[in-house]
Amino acid sequence: MEIIHPNISHNRIRVAIFDFDGTLSLLRSGWTQIMHALMFGELNRTPRHEDTTVLDAFITDLIYSTSGQQTIYQMMRLAEEVSNRGGMPDTPQEYLRIFTEELLARVNERIIAIESGANTPADWLVPGALEFLQALAARGITCYIVSGTGEDFVRDEAALLGIAPYFAGIFGAHADYKNHSKKIVIGKLVAQHALQPGELVTFGDGAPEIADTKAVGGIGVGLATDEEKRAGIHPQKRAVLVQAGADAIVPDFSECAALTAYLFG
Repeated sequence: MEIIHPNISHNRIRVAIFDFDGTLSLLRSGWTQIMHALMFGELNRTPRHEDTTVLDAFITDLIYSTSGQQTIYQMMRLAEEVSNRGGMPDTPQEYLRIFTEELLARVNERIIAIESGANTPADWLVPGALEFLQALAARGITCYIVSGTGEDFVRDEAALLGIAPYFAGIFGAHADYKNHSKKIVIGKLVAQHALQPGELVTFGDGAPEIADTKAVGGIGVGLATDEEKRAGIHPQKRAVLVQAGADAIVPDFSECAALTAYLFG
């Protein structure tokens, strides 16, 4: 656990917000490779594309800097970058369809493995997630999921992983994406609970939820999860989270006692 800002307001937290993919769930691990392949294929066909090494690095930075946004915004950015290089882009909605179709094929295999008993829900949870949720429940903390993934998917997958009962509400992406951003949802929860500075903590592996939480006086804990190795810090995630204003960085929830001590004193 890396503490960036040690002087937070201890023992004032009443509400906790969690991102879903990469923060609690690993069912979508590998999504970055799928998105990278889609973006590389589209951009590499444009008239003014960079060489392979430069383009590869550009796409990697783009993906991690926009991680946590609703996926449609990443597809909008892809269409914009295709145009910038002299290409004729598909619509962001078509890019989203292609990406989602490929990702869901992988996710569905994992869901079937859980439902058949070949895997357990714990196999697809970020390490320590269930124990940490139990620790927050014991303290009476009200928890929510706020995700950039489609809300129906998040609800179904949270139930499959056995963590849905720990949340008072689950919010995800909608077709009406402009009215369902993380910033809007966080603002509504702050108003609903009349939260004062230091009474909200957010856990996430993307910049939006951390920055939006800090903007309303909350505490931001960055999950720099390495979703493939399932251990250690992912350096690119860490850099983005620190820049977004994270107060602390953790690789997962395995250091439950240390994280609880930091947040609650």
